[in-house]
Amino acid sequence: MATVYKAKDNILKRYVAVKVLRDEFTTDEEFIRRFNTEAQSAASLTHPNIVSIFDVGIEENVYYIVMELVQGKTLKEIINEDGVLPWKWSVNIAIQVASALEMAHKNNIIHRDIKPHNIIITEDGIAKVTDFGIAKAVSNSTITAFGATIGSVHYFSPEHARGGYTDAKSDIYSLGVVMYEMLTGRVPFDADTPVSVALKHMQEKAVEPIKLNPSIPYAINKIIMKAMEKDISLRYQTATEMLKDLSLALKEPEGSFVKSNAANMQYTQRIPSIRENVVNDGEDAPKDKSERKGHPETKPVNKKVIIIVAVVLLAILLPVGGFFGVQLIMKAGEPKKVELPNFVDKTLEESKTLAETLNLIIETEEVYDDKIEAGKIISQVPPYEEKTMVEEKSTVKLTVSKGQEMVVMKKVVGMKFEEAESILKDELHLVIERIDETSKTVEEGVITKQEVEEGKELKAGSTVKIYVSSGTGLKDVVVPYVIGDTEADAKEKLKDLEVTVVYEEDTTKVNGDVLRQSIEAGQTVEEKTKITITVNRIEEIKTGTIKINLKSLLGDKANIKIDENGQEIDPTVDLRIEVNGDTVYREENQRKDSTEITATASGKGTVTVKIFVDDVKITSDKQFDLTVENPVLQID
Repeated sequence: MATVYKAKDNILKRYVAVKVLRDEFTTDEEFIRRFNTEAQSAASLTHPNIVSIFDVGIEENVYYIVMELVQGKTLKEIINEDGVLPWKWSVNIAIQVASALEMAHKNNIIHRDIKPHNIIITEDGIAKVTDFGIAKAVSNSTITAFGATIGSVHYFSPEHARGGYTDAKSDIYSLGVVMYEMLTGRVPFDADTPVSVALKHMQEKAVEPIKLNPSIPYAINKIIMKAMEKDISLRYQTATEMLKDLSLALKEPEGSFVKSNAANMQYTQRIPSIRENVVNDGEDAPKDKSERKGHPETKPVNKKVIIIVAVVLLAILLPVGGFFGVQLIMKAGEPKKVELPNFVDKTLEESKTLAETLNLIIETEEVYDDKIEAGKIISQVPPYEEKTMVEEKSTVKLTVSKGQEMVVMKKVVGMKFEEAESILKDELHLVIERIDETSKTVEEGVITKQEVEEGKELKAGSTVKIYVSSGTGLKDVVVPYVIGDTEADAKEKLKDLEVTVVYEEDTTKVNGDVLRQSIEAGQTVEEKTKITITVNRIEEIKTGTIKINLKSLLGDKANIKIDENGQEIDPTVDLRIEVNGDTVYREENQRKDSTEITATASGKGTVTVKIFVDDVKITSDKQFDLTVENPVLQID
């Protein structure tokens, strides 16, 4: 019903939120009344979990409220993003909201629209309740008008949904729904239309949240279900009462301290009316003695006295009978209760038999326990207390011992200590005894030895010794300057380091001298550190022989045809040999059937040789190594 703006307070130099009533509602007296109610209600409340109101006013028919600007997200946005929320976090938020409601209710103000959309979570994790737009001071007019129900139907209390009297217990119901949604990721009642949802609030019982999310603690489940009771007399009667249980639930999440209000209910008793003919003074009585044929005469009895006595007896007996009758009917409709047995230390089979006898349902969870033998019960929820009564078909959660956990040792030698620690401690549940030792061959932090062999079985929690390298133990040396030295001299100076030599040609420097070193002179390093030196190597120009079998290279094309006059037809080709792109041999009239053609190649190292016939390359490139003694390249 309003638009909210972010604004700057120029006097106090702070950002605020300004809520302005929409134009279409400024002529509606009902909406203006609600708008003013929000301002008056919220402005009277000072609490860390309620959005503060700074100012209220009207200017030129613009109704506005200046309030605290809260930086954060609504609880609904958080639920939409994260789905099911952690139970401890959810209980903490519920405690803050309940604290805000406690303050409001003590000031005779009910919110009537508690929902995740109206709860803002600040960046510091503080819950702020906002939007008292439909809150009302508790008075004689707290009956919602038919057809004008206000709020969000998914979070309605049953009495709110049917347009009845709403009070502080209606806010408690809505808070229960909010907790339900936080811990299950869904609202308890949903349907296609708002009317259908409202009917479900009035008629259906919600699925217990613990059935949708088994990780919800027992006590939290009970708190939610008690807050969402349809009968207001069975709910928490005050926010203070709910706040007490929420705080206790953080300490004892599986406790059975949440008590039902059913035992304290007083039932209304209906006393039947006395039929009119009973009190008609003698109307059906015989008229005279002659009508009492066959009866001896008796002294008339005062009928008024009889009627008075009968009424007194009815007044005494009917309430008593009615009370006990109602009690018997109520008890007949209640589930039968049985005394909760102590399952702890019993075997699982014994527990199943006992539960079946008492018509109880058991759920089991198995855990390792080095003190309790396998198959026996370690604990139960609800916990056993003498003479504790539970309903038949109640669920009891039993934790069953799997006995001593045995694990198989893994190989950790060669791993970094942190990696091995994760495996041994977190995965195998072993205790590590670390022993550091110097190693010349293993780098620091790497495991060198393990006392328990790989594959050996041992108890979880056992202590295993592992040996970890604390470093090489090598002495420090200062790197000398070797640039300009010969390769041999440089190696002598660097004898404490691990030297690698690479070669590079530089015709401007002396052949065989060191051109560069990978670690600068003057640096301090451990001995055996790797260092690379670059040595100048100027290669000599060498010569090799290329031998070509042209006939073999040409194949069938080398055949020379003879004409009818006995003359050779086209017996020659243009032969060219290139070395590294330079022509070293050229014969334009080279016979096709030549088998021994010789050319000379010169260069450094390995050169590339190419053969062309009539300017067409007839073979792949050939690599010719000239560094070997008397190099010859044969091309067939």
